Amino acid sequence: MQSGNTIEFAQAARALSREAQSRGLVGPSYRCPPRIVGVDRSLRRHAGGVVIAVKLRGRPWAAVLADMIEGVIAANGLASPVADRLRSDLWEVLGFEATPVRTRVA
Repeated sequence: MQSGNTIEFAQAARALSREAQSRGLVGPSYRCPPRIVGVDRSLRRHAGGVVIAVKLRGRPWAAVLADMIEGVIAANGLASPVADRLRSDLWEVLGFEATPVRTRVA
């Protein structure tokens, strides 16, 4: 279980926000930790945009990144299939690639 640090968090935040903005979407700001005790992610809207707060400590890095990506989806109010495509694209922006699904026919 790998955990990220604040520098990696900042790099991921910039990449996700930049990608969202390049698509004409709201590129949220990120902070950590959430102000609400006991939650892993929160979203706060204000006149200038959206702030996604994510808990880093004691969590797998993949869970933190997933919350950051879901924050972009929620901030923009996206639904399937647009949300699904964007989610995949944002994982790729962060350096993850999709693994092909192999099926076995009996």
